[in-house]
Amino acid sequence: METNRVEAFSDGVLAIAITIMVLELKVPDTPDLHGLAEFLPTLLTYVLSFVYIGIYWTNHHHLMHLTQRIDGAALWANLNLLFWLSIVPFTTRWMDESSLATLPVLVYGINLLAAAVSYTILQARLIRIQGAESRLARAISNDAKGKWSMGLYVLGSAGAFLSPWVSVAAYVAVAAIWIVPDRRIERAVAAGDDGA
Repeated sequence: METNRVEAFSDGVLAIAITIMVLELKVPDTPDLHGLAEFLPTLLTYVLSFVYIGIYWTNHHHLMHLTQRIDGAALWANLNLLFWLSIVPFTTRWMDESSLATLPVLVYGINLLAAAVSYTILQARLIRIQGAESRLARAISNDAKGKWSMGLYVLGSAGAFLSPWVSVAAYVAVAAIWIVPDRRIERAVAAGDDGA
C-alpha cells in the first residue's frame, strides 16, 4: 500500500485533536489583567500540548515522506500512535483543571510516553518494510533524541510524586528537543539518495 491515505487520515485526526483543545479554551472571567493572569496557566498547558501535536505532525510527515510502502501492521502501528495523540486533549484539560495535581500530571506524562513508544514502534515497522538499506533506515540510524525523550518522560512521570514542576520541566524539555523537525530525515530527502 502507498502512504497517501495514511497521511490524510493522520492529518485529520491530529487536526481534530487540536480543534478539541482550542474549543475547550474558555475566555477569562473578567476583561482585565487579573482575568488574563488567571487564564495564563490554561493557555500555557494548551500551548504545550499544541506544540506536542505539532511535533508529531511534522515528524510523521517527514517519516512518511521517506516511506514508499506500508502494510497492515504499519496501519495498526499508526492507529496506535493516533490513539495516544487523540487522548492528549483529555489529559491536557485534566492536568489544567486540577491545577497540576499529582495524578493528572502523571497521567499526562504517561500519555506522552505512550505516544513516544507508539511512534518508535511505527518507525521501526516502517524501517522493516522499507529495508535496512533504505533512505529511511539510514536517516533514522541512531535515534538518540527518541531515547532521551522517553527517559525524560519517565523522569517527568515519576517526578509528579515529588513536584508537578519537575514533571512540567521534563515535558517542556522534550518539547524543546523536538521543536525543530528531525534534520536527519530532512537531509535524506534533500540528498535525494535512493538507497542504491
